[in-house]
Amino acid sequence: MSKKVKFGTDGWRGIIADDFTFDNVRMVSGAISDYINAHDMGEHGVVVGYDNRFMSDKFADVVSDILVENSIPVYITESSTPTPVTAYGVKSRNASGAVMITASHNPPEYNGIKFIPEYAGPALPEITKEIEENINKQQGGPETISANNMNYEAASTLAEKTAVEAATKSFINDMHKEKAEKKKVNLFDDYSQHIRELVDVKAIKNAGLKLVVDPMYGCGAGYLERLLREAGVDVIEIECCRDPLFGGSLPEPSKEHLGDLRKWVTEEKAHMGLAMDGDADRFGIIDQDGSYVSANQFLPIIYYHLLKSRGITGPVTRTVATTHLLDRMAKRYGQEVFETPVGFKYIGENLRKKGCALGGEESGGLSIKGHIPEKDGVLAGLLAAEIIAVHQKNLDELTSELHEEFGPVYSKRVDIKTTPKEKEKILAEIRDFAPRELAGSEVTLRTSVDGVKLVLQDNSWVLIRPSGTEPVFRVYAEAKDESRVKELQKEFCRKLGLEAQNI
Repeated sequence: MSKKVKFGTDGWRGIIADDFTFDNVRMVSGAISDYINAHDMGEHGVVVGYDNRFMSDKFADVVSDILVENSIPVYITESSTPTPVTAYGVKSRNASGAVMITASHNPPEYNGIKFIPEYAGPALPEITKEIEENINKQQGGPETISANNMNYEAASTLAEKTAVEAATKSFINDMHKEKAEKKKVNLFDDYSQHIRELVDVKAIKNAGLKLVVDPMYGCGAGYLERLLREAGVDVIEIECCRDPLFGGSLPEPSKEHLGDLRKWVTEEKAHMGLAMDGDADRFGIIDQDGSYVSANQFLPIIYYHLLKSRGITGPVTRTVATTHLLDRMAKRYGQEVFETPVGFKYIGENLRKKGCALGGEESGGLSIKGHIPEKDGVLAGLLAAEIIAVHQKNLDELTSELHEEFGPVYSKRVDIKTTPKEKEKILAEIRDFAPRELAGSEVTLRTSVDGVKLVLQDNSWVLIRPSGTEPVFRVYAEAKDESRVKELQKEFCRKLGLEAQNI
């Protein structure tokens, strides 16, 4: 029996040949087709993209075939294509949505399906819920009669006979449907034309930059480096070929996985190193001195740059785990802050509906006003180049200036492993966890937007969130320095009875 297909924070992912099989891909594709046709959107077609993972192109062909069988035209990419480029294809082709075959930054044995609706951003929970309900119907859920598994003579009730008749009629109608077209497309030109309107290309051209670009063997290869070269940048490419094993590592642009990029930046005396994850929707940055620049450091730099240098005003939206330095800046400029659960779909919704200038998350996702409501590692890299070109300073210098103006901040996340039994116990503790003080500071705000977050009187905060798939808790904290962050995390875990040896 196949495992239950469940959409997570950014689509459905599974292990290839275990639960991510051709049969399950057909089933999910059928459920997506049913969703599109139920909302009368099929005639506009669907964009299908795929990453560099094992068999991604074959899975994309299967998705395309199922969509076409359901009378939905398909625009399938000629080659592996980044998620944000595929998403922009929804806009440029006036499509009903997109399906992206990717497992993003997961290990090589994973693959996945991401559905991108007509607004060109991640699917919201109500959409994935409807798709999951369609999947359950195909699997024969508890309240579903599977007409395909019975014949009319065996149907013992009127309801069963009616279901068989309906299924037969639907089959006959499907046979007479006009076959939809499947076209191969290259989305680079449309995307690049749009992206150049969001970035100060002239400033980049005049700066004489030397940058190292690392797509981490993912499908971002050929995008960021090409756009930078067209802007006059001296670009060094590394890990830019397809490798479904990602060089034996994870295609995740975090500090732990960017050792090669750090080496190239320092040895080549480059101004900066820019990395993207496996499907190029997340970014990672190495500064001129080889230091890693986290998203919590970079997002405030971008927001300040948009407000001060570009004159792009508007609120900022961030996840519950992202730096509050953004809040201090927004307050100074009379702008609102919208805090969301973890998941860029919530950020994207605020970008669409709240007029936000910037949306970002601490895990390396961002988008800005005027762009699609989808995180984009290519755009992030171009904005980083623009920022150092305009300000003629490295990112560490810009971070120091922000800390001088708005106060210093230091952020850190630790993952704490438990047992399944202990996880349930801690979850029960968290529900009612509401201390009046923590580590010598009064708790001024408790939120449960996603996990439990305590904001303290000294402007520091701490958050705990459980993993949705593993017996793991993620504990985030932010304070004025590293020692205070560790103090908060240790005290927080002690009060909850969590073993925190790695803090």
